[in-house]
Amino acid sequence: MLKKEQNELVTRTSAGTPMGEMFRRYWLPALLSEELAEPDGPPVRVQLLGERLIAIRDTQGRLGVMDEFCAHRGVSLWFGRNEENGLRCPYHGWKYDVSGRCVDVPSEPEGSRLCERIALKSYPLIERGGVIWIYMGPPELQPPPPEWEFATVPAAQSFTSKRVQECNWLQALEGGIDSSHVSFLHSGGLNTDPLFKGAKGNEYNMNDLRPQFEVTDTEGGLFIGVRRKAEPGSLYWRITPWIMPCFTMVPPRGDHPVHGHFWVPIDDENCWAWSFDYHPTRALKDSEVQAMKNGAGIHCKYVPGTYIPLANKSNDYLMDRAKQRTGELYSGVESIAIQDSSLQESMGPVQDRTREHLTGTDRGIVQARRRLIAAATALAESGTAPPGNEPHMQKVRSAAVVLPEGQAFQEAAREALRAEPGKPHATV
Repeated sequence: MLKKEQNELVTRTSAGTPMGEMFRRYWLPALLSEELAEPDGPPVRVQLLGERLIAIRDTQGRLGVMDEFCAHRGVSLWFGRNEENGLRCPYHGWKYDVSGRCVDVPSEPEGSRLCERIALKSYPLIERGGVIWIYMGPPELQPPPPEWEFATVPAAQSFTSKRVQECNWLQALEGGIDSSHVSFLHSGGLNTDPLFKGAKGNEYNMNDLRPQFEVTDTEGGLFIGVRRKAEPGSLYWRITPWIMPCFTMVPPRGDHPVHGHFWVPIDDENCWAWSFDYHPTRALKDSEVQAMKNGAGIHCKYVPGTYIPLANKSNDYLMDRAKQRTGELYSGVESIAIQDSSLQESMGPVQDRTREHLTGTDRGIVQARRRLIAAATALAESGTAPPGNEPHMQKVRSAAVVLPEGQAFQEAAREALRAEPGKPHATV
């Protein structure tokens, strides 16, 4: 349980808030590369951390993101013309380059220097792993480019999607580091989803519904270890890394791709659920990629032309009570991703954590909250840089392993939890 003021601190991310300023110290996924696929293509709206922005790829292929609204009369530049290395407002023709600098005001007389005084707020972008990343913090404190393994393996080995989730970022993140719900909410999918089924670990998940949690601190966040009974004398461990502020990685199953998430605030009541799948040693199979595009695993089907899930709050997530009664779908909702989002959104836009009652299975959530609050407070009060930006902290993996009883997972699985090019992942 959190006090009201603690809950406010950890959930509010607009500019000037402690958590908002902390988020702005990281490279965050902003767009899929496919959204800005071509030079001079249509501008794309970007809303992150309560800020409304517009992004373009210009004639030379350069990426730019700037304030959505024209400096003249506040028109949304989403209506603008992306042409000749700049975005031109359709209202009066003011034009901006990828840095947000005004380069043309057609109505001004010859020799006018008005443009020199006009610039929209803008942020740096980089492209890596099929994702366009944004840094919204102080320019002089810009961290190194992101080194997450899914974004650095060959393109054929990785697949990334995103979807809108209608709730605060933290309740989505907390679902991502809560392994105990898998044996209930996702029980049907373990044996039927093409990206999960067939793994020996699925049996351990379903045969032991009383998992035990152990959590260890790392430089950049936490390793959350969850153990269940396996064969006599051994335990099945699923180990989830959480790296500040919003990266999580789901332990693998069999030879299926490894997957994970970023939970990036749009504003205080909505977030982007970024979902990635990759395999560290082989290209993804065509059948795997097609399954992901069809909404299998941690991905979803969309309302056409959007990144809004087809099953969403407005249609009660296409709940099927008949399948819920028969047990075909434990929750009555199809799809791993939507099973999660339906319940996380049901908590309300911002969960009231003063009313909850936590148990031992919530240890990872408790420690993640403490780390977040401590880091945001230290940044606000003393300027202490938050952890998680250093490349070596991002070279992590999740792992699924069977260990002898009494063996500490953090020592026994140390090598399995470190990402190295070409090294197979530890899986059961």
